[in-house]
Amino acid sequence: MTKINAFTISPSSAQSKFFSPHGPAMEAIVTLTANLDDQLHQQAILALLNAYALDPMGDGKPLSDEVQRRLIPGLQAHPTTLVVLAFRGAEPVGMAICFRGFSTFAARPLVNIHDFVVLDQYRGQGIGRRVMDEVEAQARQIGCCKLTLEVQENNSRARAVYAKLGFNRSVYVEEAGGALFLTKPL
Repeated sequence: MTKINAFTISPSSAQSKFFSPHGPAMEAIVTLTANLDDQLHQQAILALLNAYALDPMGDGKPLSDEVQRRLIPGLQAHPTTLVVLAFRGAEPVGMAICFRGFSTFAARPLVNIHDFVVLDQYRGQGIGRRVMDEVEAQARQIGCCKLTLEVQENNSRARAVYAKLGFNRSVYVEEAGGALFLTKPL
């Protein structure tokens, strides 16, 4: 169970509150662009990112108190932040934290999906697609040439979802091989 501010995310409470054992989900999924000044959206971002951080395909440990304290002000201060949230009723169930970049080869903006999460108990219900559709709509609205993201090599479930949504490993020139995402911690 994850609790951050007003939101408590636990598989058992979510299942009993939002699902009927005799049929589909009782409440519709709503996706929206987060308002980073809205306290409920801030709490949803923190809760979902912490749930993602706890996942073995995330970081396998919770966000530190310091990171939680700095996250929202940092997102607010970053000029290209785009956060898409998915709610089932009042419960946050999915999210993409994105940042606009620029493709020099296309001379157009791009959107990088930095963090993408659907709570485990809601996976396989099309929520990820709904979040991604909203990200793509926002990117198209500002004239982006592409969406980019990174994924753990062994995260086969996420890789399959991304492939269904049209994401592939970048290959610019076949002889050069595919692009690799590298990092250098500072």
